[in-house]
Amino acid sequence: MTFINAYVYTAESEAIINGYITVADGRFIEAGSMDDYCPSVSEQTVDLKGKRIYPGFIDAHTHLGMWDDGLGFEGDDGNEDGQTAAASLRAIDAINSFDRCFTEAHEAGVTSVVTGPGSANPIGGSMAAVKTTGGRVDRMIIKSPVSMKMALGENPKTTHHNRDESPMTRMATAKIIREALIKASRYADDIEKASDSEDYDLPDFDAECEALLPVIKGELPVHIHVHRRDDIFTAIRIAEEFNLKYVLVHATEGYMVADELAECGADVLSGPFLSDRSKPELANLTPASPGIISSAGIRTAIVTDHPVIPIQYLPLCAGLAVREGMDYDSALRAITIYPAKILGLDDRIGSIKVGKDADFSIFDGDPLTLAAKPLAVFIGGRTVYDTGIIELRGNSR
Repeated sequence: MTFINAYVYTAESEAIINGYITVADGRFIEAGSMDDYCPSVSEQTVDLKGKRIYPGFIDAHTHLGMWDDGLGFEGDDGNEDGQTAAASLRAIDAINSFDRCFTEAHEAGVTSVVTGPGSANPIGGSMAAVKTTGGRVDRMIIKSPVSMKMALGENPKTTHHNRDESPMTRMATAKIIREALIKASRYADDIEKASDSEDYDLPDFDAECEALLPVIKGELPVHIHVHRRDDIFTAIRIAEEFNLKYVLVHATEGYMVADELAECGADVLSGPFLSDRSKPELANLTPASPGIISSAGIRTAIVTDHPVIPIQYLPLCAGLAVREGMDYDSALRAITIYPAKILGLDDRIGSIKVGKDADFSIFDGDPLTLAAKPLAVFIGGRTVYDTGIIELRGNSR
């Protein structure tokens, strides 16, 4: 299927003012200027008459499907707060992919998300990157695990203080993370010794250590929940001690130390900021944050933390960031190619490029405005939402 006469925002190279894209077998197979378009009598075409095509939007930090919309405890599967270090928990075993918010996501042009455990525990379990098509979660997975969730600050303290157990302080939270990483490192050493010499036996199976092996080997990044500046630097300190790949999630006060974060080479998932200051560590929350962080040279993605901010308002959050000073193109990239790169998934999603998954939306105007809503949305080249604009011409390709 080919879409012609469209403004094509690629997210990686320059926008194509009057262009076309061709999709087949779930991928982009052509993208270019109408000046170079060679029509074929055997292809289906859609004349968009100047409408805009954007890559599918990506929300790199949510809890979509982990807390079911409109339910209480029955749909609360985001925190196993009876544990403190729960690396072996997997998001895919809890995601309710039939939750209606998946539909609200793709109807807003959000075609891929990262979802997983909350921040009740210092180590919460693994996150998954999934498409928002709904249905059986196993068929929605882009990558699982895509990261290991860790958390610092008030959330672990509050959760376990209420249970009268550790961690009740920031010190104890950091200690629990370090302890788990050291234990996993020794577990890895014991496995290596056993493989190298018959004099050593394999260690007893430990599910938590097994889950952390790719973390300590640098194969699986950690996504660390932080808000305050001191927690941000504790996260970086621990990551540097163990040579971890890391991403700062929220980093609410990150804009106040942006230059130092840039020196550290940190990536930031910024948000939610379309919200109230619901707890003390959000005292310095501002929607200007992603713009300030991005201007410092930090690779920045904008996130909703759904259900904190409903997933369908991701483009609106990017628009708010622009209103508060963020460069417009940086804001668009913050919900397309930047999260894809931060997640290590830019070979499949995040831009309109030949060979990538054909995830895209069609708009009649600026997608970052309050009034904007997609006219049609495609995931893997398949229509998942259409207001009736798709009028095919020609034969099946």
